[in-house]
Amino acid sequence: MPTTEPVSVALDCAYFDAGRCRSCTLLPTPYERQLADQQARIDAMLPPMAWDAPHASAVGGFRNKAKMAVAGTVDAPTIGILAADGSGIDLQACPLHEPPIVAAMPLLEQLVREARLTPYDVPSRRGELKHLILTASPDGELALRLVLRSSEAVPRLAKHLPLLAALPLVSVSVNLQPEHKAVLEGADELLLAGDGVLRMRVNDVPLRLRPRSFFQTNTAVAAALYRQATAWIDEADPASVLDLYCGVGGFALHAARPGRRVAGVEVTAEAIDAARESAVELGADATFTVGDAGSVDLEGAGAPELVVVNPPRRGIGELAERLEASAVRRVVYSSCNPVTLARDLQAMPSLVPLRGRVFDMFPHTGHAEVLVELVRG
Repeated sequence: MPTTEPVSVALDCAYFDAGRCRSCTLLPTPYERQLADQQARIDAMLPPMAWDAPHASAVGGFRNKAKMAVAGTVDAPTIGILAADGSGIDLQACPLHEPPIVAAMPLLEQLVREARLTPYDVPSRRGELKHLILTASPDGELALRLVLRSSEAVPRLAKHLPLLAALPLVSVSVNLQPEHKAVLEGADELLLAGDGVLRMRVNDVPLRLRPRSFFQTNTAVAAALYRQATAWIDEADPASVLDLYCGVGGFALHAARPGRRVAGVEVTAEAIDAARESAVELGADATFTVGDAGSVDLEGAGAPELVVVNPPRRGIGELAERLEASAVRRVVYSSCNPVTLARDLQAMPSLVPLRGRVFDMFPHTGHAEVLVELVRG
């Protein structure tokens, strides 16, 4: 009996319909159903609380970063993803990406060919160019990173950069990743053009991204996430806010107000430098420190009234127990993994979930961002 292959419904995607890419597993599901199912699943995983309506995303053209594997040959490169056998699948027109990213792809392919940037072949472990990473700002500016196996091709690359003159590039850098393993980037970053900073103005807050900086991949939904967190913080009106895992300062800078003491802690020095520069430009009373968010002092006279946590997928771990034992009155927890969020909430029984909201940061997938406000009972 013939089987019917799934087709895209929520977003018109020729790659999905042709069976070339199935990364967006929920494309056959209407978008409204995706949101409802997502809310029901997360609601069932977490303790009872009041839920605001989920914040929807645009169904396409929302992704501000393209991480594209390069394969094929230098004369016929593919820019997209790798199949199970290591061969390349070209996805240059992926409809998830913001329009400036899609528009840049033909010129990037031309650069690969003319600069003779041999694509890295995973099965044979030969070649130079592993990935192209392109990030777009709300103003349409672009930052490009090329992940290379060695510096051998850097002089040719630098010589051919004028091929990209038509693109609104503000930064071009090379990351050296010499190892044959599933790690996207290595330790060394070489700046080839620009100042290495992509300016991301979000809700009139001037954020800065450097090549290694983390930022949410859906700018519009990230802006809504920051607005919601800020509204909850302003409603509580704490005298002091501590933003842990603060990255480039998104939550902290949004929460800054005259008379409110705001601080951020992040392990990545590059991100802290960016947050400090943004604070100066904004005129915000906010301090940023390089450090381990999990070992910050939560006791004593300088203890914060409200803590924001925005951890990676693994959650906050032992920090949950320290928050439970502290005098912190409120926590605003932004999670990209409801499984670890549920675990962390169990470790903080004195901090009771008051309300939450789902933000569809990653449409057409099973992933979501969840914002929860906790109040000490």
